[in-house]
Amino acid sequence: MDLPSLAVILRAALSPNPDERKAAEQSLNQFQYAPQHLVRLLQIIVDNNCDMEVRQVASIHFKNFIAKNWSPHDPGEQQKISQSDKDMVRDHILVFVAQVPPLLRVQLGECLKTVIHSDYPEQWPHLLDWVKSNLQDQQVYGALFVLRILSRKYEFKSDDERTPVYRIVEETFPHLLNIFSRLVQIVDPSLDIADLIKLICKIFWSSIYLELPKQLFDQNVFNAWMILFLNVLERPVPLEGQPADPELRKSWGWWKVKKWTVHILNRLYTRFGDLKLQNPENRAFAQMFQKNYAGKILECHLNLLNIIRVGGYLPDRVTNLILQYLSNSISKNSMYNLLQPRLDVLLFEIVFPLMCFNDNDQKLWDEDPHEYVRKGYDIIEDLYSPRTASMDFVSELVRKRGKENLPKFIHFIVEIFKRYDEAPVEYKPYRQKDGALLAIGALCDKLKQTDPYKAELERMLVQHVFPEFNSPVGHLMAKVVTNTYACLVNSVQRADLNEIRPILPQLLDEFFKLMNEVENEDLVFTLETIVDKFGEEMAPYALGLCQNLAAAFWRCMNTAEADEEADDPGALAAVGCLRAISTILESVSRLPHLFVQIEPTLLPIMRKMLTTDGQEVFEEVLEIVSYMTFFSPTITLDMWTLWPLMMEALVDWAIDFFPNILVPLDNYISRGTAHFLTCKEPDYQQGLWSVISSLMTDKNVEDNDIEPAPKLIEVVFQNCKGQVDHWVEPYLTITVDRLRRTEKSYLKCLLMQVVRTLEERIYF
Repeated sequence: MDLPSLAVILRAALSPNPDERKAAEQSLNQFQYAPQHLVRLLQIIVDNNCDMEVRQVASIHFKNFIAKNWSPHDPGEQQKISQSDKDMVRDHILVFVAQVPPLLRVQLGECLKTVIHSDYPEQWPHLLDWVKSNLQDQQVYGALFVLRILSRKYEFKSDDERTPVYRIVEETFPHLLNIFSRLVQIVDPSLDIADLIKLICKIFWSSIYLELPKQLFDQNVFNAWMILFLNVLERPVPLEGQPADPELRKSWGWWKVKKWTVHILNRLYTRFGDLKLQNPENRAFAQMFQKNYAGKILECHLNLLNIIRVGGYLPDRVTNLILQYLSNSISKNSMYNLLQPRLDVLLFEIVFPLMCFNDNDQKLWDEDPHEYVRKGYDIIEDLYSPRTASMDFVSELVRKRGKENLPKFIHFIVEIFKRYDEAPVEYKPYRQKDGALLAIGALCDKLKQTDPYKAELERMLVQHVFPEFNSPVGHLMAKVVTNTYACLVNSVQRADLNEIRPILPQLLDEFFKLMNEVENEDLVFTLETIVDKFGEEMAPYALGLCQNLAAAFWRCMNTAEADEEADDPGALAAVGCLRAISTILESVSRLPHLFVQIEPTLLPIMRKMLTTDGQEVFEEVLEIVSYMTFFSPTITLDMWTLWPLMMEALVDWAIDFFPNILVPLDNYISRGTAHFLTCKEPDYQQGLWSVISSLMTDKNVEDNDIEPAPKLIEVVFQNCKGQVDHWVEPYLTITVDRLRRTEKSYLKCLLMQVVRTLEERIYF
């Protein structure tokens, strides 16, 4: 199909007429595998003479096609994109990614991510050379954009997978340092300069996230980087051009630069500058960091926080990160000595006001009080909230330096309560009391253990908390009610089961309602506790519980994914939901009919999270798959669609989870033997052979990593006796070959057992 015809079809895909749209989609599907179709889509995307709507549709189809077809999921699957088309795409996408508008760059960036993760370095060995070359000419933005994607590929990789990072750092960091140095010297920098610095910061962050590259252990090199980061940290953000809307302002380029700089310095301090966390060979670096930089960063952070004190603007995430740094500094004598002279101003004029009800809270309370309460329990909000970071700072200060700080802080809180009680209704400091109650809640555990405060807590509740159940100020009453709810949650966890049993239906109904409105890990944990204690009595509620937990899981994941700048995928908040689901499945394990009802609710989670999207919750999801494949009356065809996902993950990135993957695979083979043996689309026997033979023959795979492989071979031949004899010879061959070069005694025993089993099949 020529370019004009393709453009016409893409335009028809935007038609308000559903028949025209459907016909266009069918045409695109019909021609999608034609030679050069992918190249023509790219030509339209980068054609400035085309309408933006058509280019955008082309970019979406281009991204989706590459995501689905660039790297086949099944090792035996035929390539659907010709090598010449792949070469053409790789050659041209690098040039155009920096030239297209941001709307299209996002799509091309996703395509680049797919291609790089699939092809670099084996199929794309010259990519780094292209980046190096363009870092030295006029294509700096494009080179940084590509390098950011390349560096992210290895951000969370284990040590043995990070080898390419060493060359990336060695080849590019000297150029990045030169570019960074030139950029910070620009007197009146534009917003484009902020974008370039932000990309450099992101590349640096990805490269140091797990370990410090050896090049940075050179003190001269490290010092050159630190001078630039401290320069950026100290330099005031330009006033001109800042959006008036706070939501837009926090995403403004120069504030993003500030955020990523703070991020990097915090990471360097907590991960590499703490002597207690370092192995002997890195202690010298940690000592150097503590001596030369930790105090300078602290000073810069305190100066930034002072912006809030004088009524200026500082993004919530930056404030949160700075307070994290200060919290980590409290336990270290040298840092605390630097902090101490400014501690009272920090504590009473910055930290406490951040704990108080503010204008943004008032706006949200007026517009949506339910959302205000929900945010108070939102784990994801806690990751970014200055209020949560302030509470953590006060808690850490009292825990580590309580003798000198707890009395004066409690005196400060008591004075607020007194002023509140003495003031007329119209002048009561409602916002300050809100913060004071929050502070008492944050210090509750400490106060309950410390004289003379523990004896005064009950009187404080009666005098200062209970009256607010009738408060004329809604947000203050909500604060008391939600804190009381938290106490009730704790009571449920400690209660006698006989006291709960008569009200269990009503209690669970309330939990269901709360789960739809509030994302709270205490709530999830309490549900898990109830399910665990009541066992099969939970059967009537199992489906509803799983549905609510699944909905909460998706909310947690979607909240994190909505922000591409998010520092956490949301997995920490979601893990609790998955563990609670596992507890439910275990509690009703003797009621297989329930698994049939629950499966449609859990299947989308299992499908999505058995891919790279679920790396942070992979173990929990595999546990759910294990329950579903073992306790269900039969393994459904829908559940069988998960097998290829686990196989792909095992080969690609999940070798560390092989023992966990073994459990559901055993269930599939032992409980679904007939389907395992007879199905040809996909061919499970062939697929299993491909994976096991690949792992067993790979000299780079350690003995410990493949211990589940011989166990899996045993599962096949024990459950499929007389029906898989044609596999005896190939499995025996790879087993003997591995046995000859195996060093670990346990693996040798496993392999010998396989040899004995297979020899029995030959002779008998």
